[in-house]
Amino acid sequence: MDLSVSCGGEKENFAIILGLIAMQLLYGSFSVFMSRVLSTGLNPQFVVIFGSLLTAIILSPVAFFLEKGKRPSKLSPRLLIQFFCISVGGVTAFQSLLLLGIHKTSPAIASAMPNLSPSLVFLIAWFIGLEVVDLRSGRSWAKIVGTLVCLGGAMALAFLRGPSISHWLTSQAPDDDMFIGCMYLLVAVFALSCVTILQAATLMHYPAPLSLCAITYWMGSVFTAALHVVQERGFDLGWSQLSPAALFGAALVGGFVNGTSFSFQAWSIKKKGPVMVSAFHPISTIWSAILSFLLLGHSLRLGSIIGMVLVFIGLYLVLWGKNKDRYALPLPLEANNEGDLLEKQERIKPLLG
Repeated sequence: MDLSVSCGGEKENFAIILGLIAMQLLYGSFSVFMSRVLSTGLNPQFVVIFGSLLTAIILSPVAFFLEKGKRPSKLSPRLLIQFFCISVGGVTAFQSLLLLGIHKTSPAIASAMPNLSPSLVFLIAWFIGLEVVDLRSGRSWAKIVGTLVCLGGAMALAFLRGPSISHWLTSQAPDDDMFIGCMYLLVAVFALSCVTILQAATLMHYPAPLSLCAITYWMGSVFTAALHVVQERGFDLGWSQLSPAALFGAALVGGFVNGTSFSFQAWSIKKKGPVMVSAFHPISTIWSAILSFLLLGHSLRLGSIIGMVLVFIGLYLVLWGKNKDRYALPLPLEANNEGDLLEKQERIKPLLG
């Protein structure tokens, strides 16, 4: 019996690791794909609107059947306001700015910037009193130093240039576009970090993450469409420059990537915790850099490489500190396995601890 349980656990661990690697490769490929599509003149809001709509369609039936007993029967005004803020921040603002950042910089830089999110979440949570920091603790100093290193890496991405690592390639964003694109990405990651904190607070009263995601994607697609109509005084999303098949493909790929990746990531976090899932994020940056080099002729400058390395170092310092936070909690003796242990620790730890 013990042997069969152990084999089952090893198979599950192997499946999670392979799935997380595949998910990051998918994200990196999607960044390169979107960079190519946006270069044809397609409005980024098209991808946000229809990609979010398809994501909601994919997630809604899954959430309906898997979270039947978890959703509250009534929605309070407070929850509705939280849904609105998550939709605007996590869909309309984050995705639109991320796509603008991809278009202005490169897929590699655009996929590196979101690695700042754990550091910014820690910084914001510490500022508003949701994160406990003990300056006598090594794990707290790891998170502080990691946050500073991450921010330094972001500044290096935005300001440092240096020589190109491949002089025979000429496809390189102008310096002005690179700076503006990095600013788009920084604001996008800040919005994502704020939404992450708000999601954590919302899930305490609405413990159905898949349903929350489906609802906010529905709302986000509507809000983004309304914002576009107000901004442009019409609904021209640049589709006159692409064939219907290409437009449908762009929306379908966006919806598929978002829907499947979110579902698998949510399951992986439940099984192994957020630290392990976050540790795989740099894979997408490396993969997108390789693909954009081979397929789009993009080249990285030395400053960008230094910035990415600093972001990765800072990310792993923060993750190490957060992982130590989890193991520093008192262990519930009644936990029967690692999944139960993680679930019970989630109940007793601070909101973002």
